[in-house]
Amino acid sequence: MNTKQTLLSLIAILGLSLTSISFADMNLDKKYSNVSFVSVKKGTVAEGHRIRKLSGSLTDKGILKITLDLNSVDTKIEIRDQRAKEFLFETEKFAEATLTANIEEIKDGISNISTEAELSLHGISQKIKVDVTVLKSGDQLLATSTMPIIINAADFKLEGGIKKLQELAKLPSVATSVPVSFVLMFNKKLKP
Repeated sequence: MNTKQTLLSLIAILGLSLTSISFADMNLDKKYSNVSFVSVKKGTVAEGHRIRKLSGSLTDKGILKITLDLNSVDTKIEIRDQRAKEFLFETEKFAEATLTANIEEIKDGISNISTEAELSLHGISQKIKVDVTVLKSGDQLLATSTMPIIINAADFKLEGGIKKLQELAKLPSVATSVPVSFVLMFNKKLKP
């Protein structure tokens, strides 16, 4: 084998190696991940909430799936949590929300990504735009919302639930659109 052939072989092997490490099967690290949202009542009173239980994966093909357990809604008020589960999310019928997306190859370092994802919530699936800042370093990937995602209740037939919550709490108003933010940490799956 001459020098030129050896060099071409090394370049090909290096290229294959780089392709294989660009994406690896990864799992969501629940300890460092969170999804939060803000509700507004009485026109000016904003309150932060979160979904406590998340799971997710990012495959070596760039397929992202995040599952939110809506029974783990945490508004910091137990009766409000119960009402949100019963009347807003109707968790007996719709216990989970899922977000799926196809993500382009992510290289080590920091990058900004704007992509279309599909959100399935309350039995309805809608396309949404997601802007994300990603930090990838070796076997870990951190993704955080660059801009909050605005979820409109009408898009997912949640406005009846919001009206019921408003009546139960005797509030003059509750906003029907909420900003949602997230921090998602992924770790490369360990081989068994």
